[in-house]
Amino acid sequence: MTAITDLEALATKAGDELDGAPALDILAWATEQFGSSWCVASSMADAVLPHLASRALPGVDVIFLDTGYHFAETIGTRDAVAAVLPVTVRTITPAQTVAEQDASYGPRLFERDPDKCCAMRKVAPLEQALEPYRAWASGLRRDEAISRGNVRVVEWDAKRGMVKLNPIAAWTQDDVDTYIAENGVLVNPLLSDGYGSVGCAPCTRRLLEGEGARAGRWAGTSKIECGLHT
Repeated sequence: MTAITDLEALATKAGDELDGAPALDILAWATEQFGSSWCVASSMADAVLPHLASRALPGVDVIFLDTGYHFAETIGTRDAVAAVLPVTVRTITPAQTVAEQDASYGPRLFERDPDKCCAMRKVAPLEQALEPYRAWASGLRRDEAISRGNVRVVEWDAKRGMVKLNPIAAWTQDDVDTYIAENGVLVNPLLSDGYGSVGCAPCTRRLLEGEGARAGRWAGTSKIECGLHT
């Protein structure tokens, strides 16, 4: 088998064997398999995943995509994570600044074509940032959205040709809140200010009463994912 085929088989097997395992065990498995050749991608809505990853691999790389549209609170959370956790935060920026993108495609592309905006400011930069690694970890949870209901704790990322870890896939919001409380984990202050999920400022609003956690993302459109996980 080729190296890629071997990795795909490894991911499939681990996805079965580690289903139901504690999140830290899943990340410890990644360290056993890949050494330091895995990383975490974090939106900085909270530091649960960077905190967990730092316990499995002190100094682990944490990828943060600075789209140029983030809330100040999100940038502040990134800076706090870099300061207090034993991780290496890597801030990744798109090929164009917001001003350059506006000049090329017109202003407020996020309103006219949010998929294209996300593709240029999130998806393409992440793909480039992940090139040095054999695996990456995300904070996807099955209870966040219907589109995430079948997420496996370890799976094959065919688009990028690498292993993807979703160690908290089976967690509920109560599990997240408990981990935060028990470990003093940093949380983006926007989550205490009416937001259920934190993305780029122009495409994120506070929740209305009774709405699901991700209802404030791309509200009023049919868009439900940025493209990083599809």
